[in-house]
Amino acid sequence: MNNYKELKVWQKSMELVELVYKLTSLFPKEEKYGLISQIQRSAVSIPSNIAEGAGRNSNKEFKHFISIANGSSNELSTQLHLSIRIGYINENEVTEIFKLLTEIQKINYTLIKKFSNL
Repeated sequence: MNNYKELKVWQKSMELVELVYKLTSLFPKEEKYGLISQIQRSAVSIPSNIAEGAGRNSNKEFKHFISIANGSSNELSTQLHLSIRIGYINENEVTEIFKLLTEIQKINYTLIKKFSNL
């Protein structure tokens, strides 16, 4: 499973990262090294872990990295909800991101189940 770029979940994750970077450009500049950095790192972690897992030598390792990507997606979701709660963004600004994030999580859970049965 070396060609991670062909994985739909990786492609959608890369799209998610682009949306997150555009969104965080709207945040207050004083959050550059705080919440902006955290949000961007957790978003980037999703496709990065998918790619790393795809490059490993076993389905077990791939499953492990998909699980890490899921953790990062939950981290990102939490940070975005926090951003809404403190007023940096509103729910309308993250609707597309949350929709894409849910889709990525569903694909990841399906992959985890698939590799658990092998």
